Amino acid sequence: MRTPSASGLLALAALPALVSTARADDWPRFRGPGGAGVARGSDLPKRWSATENVRWSVPIEGRAWSSPIVCRGRVFLTTALSEGKDHEPKKGLYFGGNRPEPLPDVHRFKVLCLDAASGAVEWEALVGARKPAQGIHIKNTYASETPVTDGERVFVYFGELGVFAYDLEGEKLWEKSYPPLPMRFGWGTAASPVVHGERLFIVRDSEEQSFVLAIDARTGDELWRVERDEGSNWSTPFVWETPARTELVTAGSDAVRSYDIDGKLLWSLRGMSSITIATPYAADGILYVSSGYVGDPSRPIWAIRPGADGDISLEGGARSSERVAWMLPVEAPYNPTTLIYEGILYTLLDRGFLAAYDAKTGETVYGKQRLGRGEAFTSSPWAYGGSVFCLSEDGDTYVIRAGREFEVERVNPLDEMCMATPAVAGGALFIRTISKLYRIDGGKKAGE
Repeated sequence: MRTPSASGLLALAALPALVSTARADDWPRFRGPGGAGVARGSDLPKRWSATENVRWSVPIEGRAWSSPIVCRGRVFLTTALSEGKDHEPKKGLYFGGNRPEPLPDVHRFKVLCLDAASGAVEWEALVGARKPAQGIHIKNTYASETPVTDGERVFVYFGELGVFAYDLEGEKLWEKSYPPLPMRFGWGTAASPVVHGERLFIVRDSEEQSFVLAIDARTGDELWRVERDEGSNWSTPFVWETPARTELVTAGSDAVRSYDIDGKLLWSLRGMSSITIATPYAADGILYVSSGYVGDPSRPIWAIRPGADGDISLEGGARSSERVAWMLPVEAPYNPTTLIYEGILYTLLDRGFLAAYDAKTGETVYGKQRLGRGEAFTSSPWAYGGSVFCLSEDGDTYVIRAGREFEVERVNPLDEMCMATPAVAGGALFIRTISKLYRIDGGKKAGE
């Protein structure tokens, strides 16, 4: 790798909101364009296994649940490699899993770039090497934050280290170190960065200090920092662009908060569950936010109209207001983010149930339907080609026909642990398992 470029002085004036150079068929962030989890294309695969319709599969060393992203024919992902024994995440449905003590061995934190067509490694960069400073949940890893790209640069974030920027050829442009902060029960970090124009946004909610950052994407200089009255959360923020304004929406357990791109608080909403993981996103001009810790009596899904100001929390058991189009009090998943596809909001519950609601009204389309038996679900669902896809921790993808009637079209097995949410780009599906990255597309077998 070449040496990093020198950072410029802190920008004092607002930066212009430049248009991203990422292409329309790229998958630039967690859950793809707009964080919505929906892909377009008529030739995307619906049938696969560990050998069927596999263009390639390549081993990925280390342990990581960061999702792959795809930009300009390249796949980017992160990993953390132990110099001792690799951590083995535990799948399944259970409470607990706390592991507050850091793993004892030095870990090497890396970013990888693969050719999307062949799976060949084009470059890799060692971001840092150190003994972890904090523990992680038995399901978590030290590389669970998904990278993000603006089409010119790739930004990778590790809660243990900080944020790092590379160009697409692998030159480190800048780095910004942040000390690790203690997370609730020693569960580790997972919230991914997002980029808008020339600004990179990171939410660092922890037990000791919580704040949201805006960073100059060109230089790594901090533009602003806003302290948050929050505890630990694992939710990726969302940049919501409406005709009136652009907002940074952050989901927290104490409150959902929205800021303008200069860090001014616009509105807030209380009533979430005590652990927040899912990312906000928008569809047809409405913002959707959810928080569904399985141990809480409150597990809400919110549909929020644009233009809110101040505290828009509902009172007295109300389920709508001028700014809240509707809310469902106990329907949210815990780990997965909900999905809106063709006017229907789908909830994939961690314990293996799928339910569907009208995205405009919140009315039930169909109630909880079981997917398999005894399987857990951590990755978020995605959709294309008239189907909704739900990937279990066992590596089984349930293909459900989109629409008002529940129908499982088929189940595609990979026979290996999966917790990362896949990427969809260039007519192909990219699935990360505990040890491999697969490119799946139509009409191919492994080795062809």
